[in-house]
Order: sequence, then C-alpha cells, then structure tokens
Amino acid sequence: MLQSLHVKNLALIDEIEVEFAEGLNILTGETGAGKSIILGSVNLALGGRYTKDLIRQGENYALVELVFTVTEKSRLKALEKLCIYPEDGLLILSRKLMDGRSVSRINGETVTIAVLKEVAAILIDIHGQHEHQSLLYKKNHLGFVDAFAWDYLADIKKQAASAYQEYRTCKKTLDEADMDESSRAKELDFLKFEVSEIEDAMLKEGEDEELETTFKRMENGRKIAESTAASYAYTSGEAGSASECLSRAIRELAPVSNLDERAGSLYSQLMEIDSLLNDFNHDLSDYQDSLEFSEEDYMTITERLNEINRLKTKYGTDIAGILDYGIKQQKKIQKLEDYENYIADLKRDLEQKEQKLEKVTKKLTKIRKEQAQIMEQAITEGLADLNFEDVKFSIAFEKSGSYSANGSDDVEFMISLNPGQPVRPLVEVASGGELSRIMLVIKSVMADRDEIPTLIFDEIDVGISGRTAQKVSEKMALIGRKHQVICITHLAQIAAMADHHFMIEKNVSDGQTKTSIRELKAEESTDELARILGGAKITDSVRQNAKEMQELAAQIKK
Repeated sequence: MLQSLHVKNLALIDEIEVEFAEGLNILTGETGAGKSIILGSVNLALGGRYTKDLIRQGENYALVELVFTVTEKSRLKALEKLCIYPEDGLLILSRKLMDGRSVSRINGETVTIAVLKEVAAILIDIHGQHEHQSLLYKKNHLGFVDAFAWDYLADIKKQAASAYQEYRTCKKTLDEADMDESSRAKELDFLKFEVSEIEDAMLKEGEDEELETTFKRMENGRKIAESTAASYAYTSGEAGSASECLSRAIRELAPVSNLDERAGSLYSQLMEIDSLLNDFNHDLSDYQDSLEFSEEDYMTITERLNEINRLKTKYGTDIAGILDYGIKQQKKIQKLEDYENYIADLKRDLEQKEQKLEKVTKKLTKIRKEQAQIMEQAITEGLADLNFEDVKFSIAFEKSGSYSANGSDDVEFMISLNPGQPVRPLVEVASGGELSRIMLVIKSVMADRDEIPTLIFDEIDVGISGRTAQKVSEKMALIGRKHQVICITHLAQIAAMADHHFMIEKNVSDGQTKTSIRELKAEESTDELARILGGAKITDSVRQNAKEMQELAAQIKK
C-alpha cells in the first residue's frame, strides 16, 4: 500500500506531504489546481520521464518520495528476486530530479531506473488519462491476456521463448549456409588461406609474452649491462671491492673468534654475509652473460613479434584466440567439403527445432484460451456493472503467419454493445467514454487476479455522466474494498464514494503560485461535492443534494 507521498520543488508544488489510507482515496479540485501534477509526481518517482522545466522556478532540484508498506509474502518474494528488502515492512522510493540527470534510491541505496520500474510494477498500477487509448491497438491485446494469465503462463512462456531462439538460430545458420557452387568454392579458398596462414606461423601459447619480455630486455640491454658491470665491480673480488673488504674483515676477526662468544657470533655473521655475496656475484655474472646483445637475434625477435601482432589484428586478441579461430575455420572447411551432408543435417535440426517450437506453442495457446474464457466472463460481468446492457465481450484467437517469442497467437478484443449486433473489433465499436469504462473493468479484473495492492486512476471519468457515472462510482467503491485506490475525478458521484477525500488547491502567496493538498473532514467533503455539483454558486439545495449523495454512497458501500 502507498502510505505517503512527499513532493518538493516540483512545478507549482513548493513542498507537500500527504498520507493515503486503505480503500478509496479521492482527489478533487478546480481545473488547473494541480491534480495531475500530484499524481504525475508519483509516476516520476517510479521512473517516469521528466524535463528540467518541471523543477520549480528558482530551485536547482526537485524531490519525490514514496513510502510503501509491504507485508504480502508474494510481493516480498518478488522484491527479494530484485535484491530489494523492506525495512520493518517499509519501502521508501525516492527520486531527486536535477538539470539533465536524476538520482533514484530505494531505502537509501542508489538504484537504476530499470530497477525502480521493476519494483513499481510489483507495488502499483497507474492508469493515466489516455491509457485507455491502448485498447485501440490490436497488438496490445495479447499483452492484456498474458498479464491476466501470468501465473499460468510464466513457465510455458519461458519455454516458448527459448524454443523460438533455438529455432531462429538454426534457421539463420541454414540461410547463411545456403550458397551456390561458385560462392562455396570462393569461401573454401578464403577459409583455407586463413587456416594455412595460422598453421604456417606455428604459434605457441605464451610465446608472445616471452618474446615481449626478451625484446624489452634487449631494448634496454646497454643500460642494464652498464649498471650490472658497475655493480659487479663494486662487489666482486677485485681490489677495493666489497668482496675484498669483506675478506679482510674475516681475516682480522678470525683469530679472536674463539676467544669471546660475542666475537664468535659476529664472525659467523660475517661468514654468512660472505657466502651471500659470493652467491650474488655468481648470479650477477650469469645475468651479465645473458645480456650479450646480438643484432641478428634482435631482428629475429622483432620480425616474429610483428608477425604475431599482425595475426592478432586479423584473428584474435591473443595467441589462444588465434588458434581457436583457426580451429573454427577448419570446421567450416570440413562442412563445406561435405556440403550436401552438412545442409541435410541443418535441415533435420531445423525440423526438430520447429517441431519442438510447435509443441510448446500449442501448449501456450491452449492455456491462453482457457484463461481468456475466464477473462471474457469477468470482463462481461464487469461491463454489466458499468451500465453496459446486453453487452457481449469475447477474445478472438487467430494463428499468425509466423512464430515469435510469444508463440503464434494473434489476439483481438471483440465487443457488441447493442442487442442483436454481432461482436466486432473493439476499435470499430467503442467511443472514448466507452473505452475508458472498458479499461477500468480490465484493470479491475487484472488487479483481482494479480492482487496488485495499489491502483491509481487519473480522470477515469472522461466522457461519462448520469447513470453511467453512478455505475462507475459503484465499481470504484467495489475495487476499493480489495485494493487501495487513488483516483482523480471531476464527478460528484465518484467523489461521494470516497473513504478518504483530499482537496487540491492552488493559492497565490507573496507573488508565487503554490499547489497544496489536504484531507477533508466530513463537512468539508460535503462542501466540495456541492462545489462540483453547483459550480460558482452553492445554494442550500445544492449542499443538501451533496449530502444526500454521500448518504446514498454510504448505503451502497455497506
């Protein structure tokens, strides 16, 4: 459930804090007061797009923060898969909007917009002002069915997507392998040239690293040789060297080493130093011998490195990659030299992949149709509740001409709004107001199936009035019994059903326009209903009408 909304420096909003509750939360206010801004802020917090002009003039950032309570095990499990863990049942989603960038956080930890949107899909469903227009596009209908049937389709859809990918890969391989004799001969020549070039090089793994080390040593050979020669002169047995001086020290200390324990210890240390120095001189001499520079060796190593680097440019980033590339090309040669059998194997493989895809697709279609029947019945009943008399709603299935990751189903919503009329595509029959009501029913049906905790409706009442408006209000109240509903409305019938009524106002203070929101008390709610009913002039009769409307709503909700 959405517990609270905090908005700062957004459009006309200086700073607001509003706490929502369970049931039906209604937001009303005069046109231009900022109702859509408030619900739009929710959408922004959940990863919606924004422009810098949404930041309140004179400020360098805007902030939107949502606090959700999450207790349902299914939702906690879904969040856990995203590595999101509520703290004491609370989940705080915040988004700081700045010029050109934004920072999103969940419980204080920075997250990507993608993660934010995934979390949002688990917690809330937002029905925007024009979302019902999506019903006009046949391509969207399959998505509605799959969302309704998700618990039954999730596993089989994964299987279908995997089978389709295998089929597509195999078909692509077969298409690419299809070539005439001339093209095949050219491809063979090219492949053989590449393999021959790699084989002739007689590469060895690690060879390039060894050559690079030797090359660097040879490049710096003179400097290293001078330094090692000087070091050897200071440490070897020549006159004045460390070795000579150490030998003198040993000769001087040897006669007294047996006369005193401490002198003996010092003598032993000198002997160890002498041994270490002799070992060092031996190693240094060997190293000097290895530094003998050969121009011929230098050129040989340079040419070999150039050859290896040339092959790296063509076939791989390292020797292992080059050798692996050669093996792959050799396999291609074998396939092309036995082309007929190769193509036959590919066709058999493709046939097997297609059979597997067909099998899983049929299973997917079967489950879809079973769930679509349940969805049809639920939507038909819902439409009847919204003053659609003698309505017929059906979901038509056709097999598409090709496979996709979603199977092979073409789905279209069909409806008849008048007795005696056959069902026709929804796009050909329904008006804007009818589409809005149909989407309300679809949303409520899907919410019941998925148990989405919070539903937001932005002006669901577009294009309706009178008895239909009353029916919509009753439907909203019914949804509010099972879900938290937050709804912007201009209709008194819907507002009267509110469990919690919020007033959105626009005020001018110190030359600045600010939008505010507050929850109305019972008497204030009646006055607001009267304003909606009566317009500029609110008479006693209008106020009485508003009160009667609230009393009727209370009876309906019992």
